Order: sequence, then C-alpha cells, then structure tokens
Amino acid sequence: MPLHLTKIAFGAQSFADIEAWYANRAGFKVNTRYRPTRWEETIGGSLFWIHEHNLVARSRITGYEQQDNGRWWIVIEPKLVKVLPRPKRAHQGWRYLKGEPPRDLEDGEDPGDVIPGRLAGKLSRLGLI
Repeated sequence: MPLHLTKIAFGAQSFADIEAWYANRAGFKVNTRYRPTRWEETIGGSLFWIHEHNLVARSRITGYEQQDNGRWWIVIEPKLVKVLPRPKRAHQGWRYLKGEPPRDLEDGEDPGDVIPGRLAGKLSRLGLI
C-alpha cells in the first residue's frame, strides 16, 4: 500500500484557488526542500491538500525530480480529486499521512454537508463525534 503525503495549500484563500492552480495544466509540480526518505513508497500514493484545517483534496504522486538548486519537485497528476473533509492540523512542508486516507467524494456529493474542521476537531476532543 503506497504512502500518502499531506501539504498545506499555502496561499489559497478558498477551495476555488486550489482548483485554479490545476486549471489548464498538463503537468503539476510542487516545490519542496527535501525529498521524503521513503519517497519510493509515495509514488502511486497521493498528495493530500490541507485547507482551513481540513484535508480537502488529493492528487496522485507520479514521481520526483531534483532541481538545479538542490531542491525537489513532487510531480503529481494534474487532476484534483475532492475528498471527504477530515480535520488536520497545519504544519510546515509535507508530512506522511497516518492512518487510512479520507475517501473520495462521489459526483454530486457536497462537502459542505460535513461539519467544518475546527468544529469537528473540538467535538472529537470532547468525545461527541
């Protein structure tokens, strides 16, 4: 089973901003300082985007490319797949996703029907959900 990564959708003011990043792109690369130690296990896995303290979407990781300056590109498919939002704390850079990944949303399924991440996190800590 492939490993998955999480990354903050830094600079995105809304989910529409993330979608705009993907619009009309044949290929998509994400800049990072360090290649994951277990990078080979992440190929075929997904990069999950965090927005407003929720995992909201993913794209499949297809490879890694080293840049001239020593940094790395995480090469991902230019297809953005919405997932069932799951609370996730913010972090710098990328992290491995622990546990089962959130499921993809079906066509016509509205993520707005789900409790917002911050509220869901608080309710979960209280043992209410």
